[in-house]
Amino acid sequence: MALFAIFLFGMANFALHRAVVESGHEIFDRPPLAPGSAGRKIMLAIEFAVLLAAMLLAVNGWPGLVWAYLLYTCANGAMFWLVRSGRI
Repeated sequence: MALFAIFLFGMANFALHRAVVESGHEIFDRPPLAPGSAGRKIMLAIEFAVLLAAMLLAVNGWPGLVWAYLLYTCANGAMFWLVRSGRI
C-alpha cells in the first residue's frame, strides 16, 4: 500500500513540476532553465531519483516514508501555488 501511495504522489509531483515549468514564469526563461536546455532535463532526473529512492526505501522496510514523501508533495504543491498565483 505504501508503494502505491508513493507512486500516486510521484505522479502528482511530476504533474506539478510540469505545470510550474510551463507556467511561463520568468525564472524558467533564464539560460540554465530555458526551453530546450539541459537544466530542465536534470530537474526531471532529480525528481525521478527522489521518487525512485522513496519507492525503494518503502519496499525495503521503510513504510513510514510515505509521510515524508507526502510532505515533499505538499511542498511541491505550495511552490506550484506560489508560482501560479504570482506571489513569486
